[in-house]
Amino acid sequence: MMYRDYPVISIFTELRRDDLLPAILFRTARKQCDQDVQKLVRSKSCELNTHEQLYLREQVSQIIKKYNVDKEIIYQHPQYAALIKTGAGAHHAGQLLIWRIVLEELMTRGAIKILIATGTVAAGVDFPARAVVITAHSRRSNDGYRFIQASELQQMSGRAGRRGRDAVGFCIVAPSIYADARVISEVSKKPPEPLKSAYFASPSTVLNLLRYRSVDDLKFTVAHSLASFLDRKQANKMRQELATLGDDLSSLGHESSQYKKLEKRIRREERLAQELEDKQMTLLQKSLDGLSHLGHLVDGKLTEKGTWSAHLCTSLVLELAEAIDTGLFKDVGIVELVGLLASISGTAHKVYLGIKENPIDKKYFTAMKEILEKVGTAYERPPSTAEIDVMPDAATTVLTWMESSNWAEFSGLLRLAGVAEGDVARLVSQTADHLHQLTRLSQVFPKLAATAEEARYRILKPPLSEVLAASDA
Repeated sequence: MMYRDYPVISIFTELRRDDLLPAILFRTARKQCDQDVQKLVRSKSCELNTHEQLYLREQVSQIIKKYNVDKEIIYQHPQYAALIKTGAGAHHAGQLLIWRIVLEELMTRGAIKILIATGTVAAGVDFPARAVVITAHSRRSNDGYRFIQASELQQMSGRAGRRGRDAVGFCIVAPSIYADARVISEVSKKPPEPLKSAYFASPSTVLNLLRYRSVDDLKFTVAHSLASFLDRKQANKMRQELATLGDDLSSLGHESSQYKKLEKRIRREERLAQELEDKQMTLLQKSLDGLSHLGHLVDGKLTEKGTWSAHLCTSLVLELAEAIDTGLFKDVGIVELVGLLASISGTAHKVYLGIKENPIDKKYFTAMKEILEKVGTAYERPPSTAEIDVMPDAATTVLTWMESSNWAEFSGLLRLAGVAEGDVARLVSQTADHLHQLTRLSQVFPKLAATAEEARYRILKPPLSEVLAASDA
């Protein structure tokens, strides 16, 4: 029978019947993962027996002790009861990191029955299962939906089979309009996608390198980077194809319409090939020009502003430097500093806490917007980098957490507002990182550095401080 979306209860029941648990069920969205857990907990047929539930409780207790986290954070999690009752857990970026760590530990110990996760867990976490179930042949990207890539399929299917426990692992495609086995079969026959470089000469990279090197040194480094090598390789491939077009052009009459169209196409392709070959150098020059325009460089040498800015190892180095240089952070208190940094640390498409009044005077957000516009005029970020905007709701979120007495109180507000805990934890972590960068300026701006240090201490409290310790363990 073909379902629009193959029911999780049917998947769980059939896997258990055929002795294929524990399993990882891959979904395309966080909401699907959470909904599956709720469906399982409402089904009597999916309940664990008393012994299995007791074993799960004992394992969770051991994990809490191992990472020394507040047990109430786990016991009061909205999916804890479902975890104990069914042995099912939802693992995705919207969950608090410590909750994901608990699920990963349980999976490694063989205590969990089914982990329902987004595809990103396949590449980010190393734990196997007896079976994996793929429920979609496509996934959403920045450019819309696309077929899953060969490397993504290999990561997901590669989780099937536990070393030392299973003689074979099972990768199952659940039939639905979203999971065409023919498409997945074709993808499985393809080799992994070629390695791509994520490097580019960003202003923060350039500033830091200029503390020890010259502009000529930077150009040499960029010219010999993997990114430049791959760009040149692709440009040469384009030129080889152009050689064939050149042969075709020579066979045509100069006055024919086909000749003119082909000649125009060849010129366009030659220009694109040259732009691709020069791409990394162009990005480097854009960073140098932007830094010069904002007063960090003069004749390729760091200015006083550029020297202290080079200590800010962050993607927001230009924005933070301008905020300091224009006096926006001068004499601000902890609330204003945390709020301003949080407002530019969020992700534009995420939902943050907007049901409480923002305590920060709007003039601060207006000034920050002006700084972003100034930086945007001086330096155009590559399309692949995240968009930066001022988000007052992000500021409200972090400030509300800073004033909350505990996570249980705070998480209740998040659920009421439909805000994912994992998104908030990431926002707080990013805000704390930017505060940490400001503490590195203690020699030049001691008061600001001290305020940043105290602010960072106040937002990195349990369970987020415990999460940092757990992730380093």
